[in-house]
Order: sequence, then structure tokens, then C-alpha cells
Amino acid sequence: AARANGFQSVNLDLIYGLPKQNAGRFARTLEKVLDINPDRIALYNYAHLPTVFKPQRRINEAELPKPEGRIELLTMGIRTLTDAGYVYIGMDHFAKPEDELAVAQRRGHLHRNFQGYSTRAECDLIGLGISAIGSVGPAYIQNFRTLDEYYDSLDNGVLPVMRGLQLNSDDLVRRAVIQALMCHFTLSFRAIEIAHLIDFRRYFATELRELEEYRAMGLVEIEEEWITITPRGRLMVRAICMVFDQYLRNAEQRAR
Repeated sequence: AARANGFQSVNLDLIYGLPKQNAGRFARTLEKVLDINPDRIALYNYAHLPTVFKPQRRINEAELPKPEGRIELLTMGIRTLTDAGYVYIGMDHFAKPEDELAVAQRRGHLHRNFQGYSTRAECDLIGLGISAIGSVGPAYIQNFRTLDEYYDSLDNGVLPVMRGLQLNSDDLVRRAVIQALMCHFTLSFRAIEIAHLIDFRRYFATELRELEEYRAMGLVEIEEEWITITPRGRLMVRAICMVFDQYLRNAEQRAR
């Protein structure tokens, strides 16, 4: 129906690691997905956070797949989708080779914003509706989460903004580093130095030392002027990028 009404790209989201999910059931899910034949597929790992999300408290944790079971499901998903012709874009995303997402990655134009991968770099995004998040210039803005607060603001002629964050120069350089690694799995020190007027090795000395652990495991390669995430390391790209996130320096948060 979406295609009949002119949609050029159809995306389907999947979650692995759900209660009572196993290899057999997930294989049947993937079979149905391939029958639908979407242009893009997002394959997300279920995050069980019952202290944050009240409805999750009704889930019996004993029915969740064990870590090795999750890895089996993820591996099955990647193998099944790539065998069917999808390109593994990275960070849980797959696309058909002719989809503009895959084309953008091949051409080096792929971009990632707070909503995910995109072919449109540096666009302002206007969030409309309750809890919506927008991005304008170097700032992020989130609307109120409840209808009462949202409509009260509108009735008073005020934008229904709950909170906002303005990025500083450190945020911007770290965003550029993380984005390059997530989109292209490679990073040029020189490109970052020219764009942000820093000495990369001096600015990120702590981070480069931490990356040595991933290099020893064969997940990244660190050369004189480049960082490259290996094919093996692409499954761990989120963890590798977390090294550059100053807001996750706390060891306990990173482990979680």
C-alpha cells in the first residue's frame, strides 16, 4: 500500500532479544520480512530497563534470551539479510544496494543525526508534537512530554519546549569524530584537525590509549593519521565510539 501511494523507500524495524524469542521463531520472522521485501531494515537489540520503563516490569526476565542467545540471533539476522542482498550499513541498519542510504555510504556522503542514518547532512530538523526532538544549528530542543503542558504552551503563544542543549566546541569535534566512524568506519586525523583547529593526537590522547584495547582485539587499526574499524569491529562500532563520548566517561555507565 505504501508503494502504491508513492513512497519511494519503506523501512521495517525489528527487535531481537525479546522474551521467548529463539532461533527458530526469529528465522520465521526474518522469512516473513523478506517476503515483504522492505527497502531498509533496522535490527535493534532489545534493551531491558525496567527501572526506566514501567511496562517492562511485567516481563519475566527468565524468559529473555541469554547473551549468547542474543549473539546467535544477531548473527542469524546479519547472515540472512546480507545473503538476501541487503547491505549492512552499520549500527543495526541494512538497506538494498540501490537504496539512497547504501548509495550515500558508497559515495562517502552518509550522515548520522540523533534520529539515525540520513542522506541529508546538517539539515535543521523541526520536532512537532509532544516529546518531539528538533535540531537547529548547534542546538537540540525537546518538546513537552504531556498533552496538557504542550497545549498550555501553545494556548499562551509560547513554543512548547521542555528543554534544550547548545553544543560547545568540544561537543562539535566529538560529534564529527563519532559520526565519521559510525558512517564510514574510518577517520582522518587531518580532516578533523583542519575543520576544528586541534592537534588530534594531543586532544584525544586519553581516547587513543583506550582504543589500544580494541586494537589488541583486532577491532580497530590505528595508523599515523587514520583510525579504521575492521570488518570484525563493525559489530562493536557503538562501543568503540563511546570511547570518544565525554558524557560516558563514567566506567559504570559505559559498562551498562
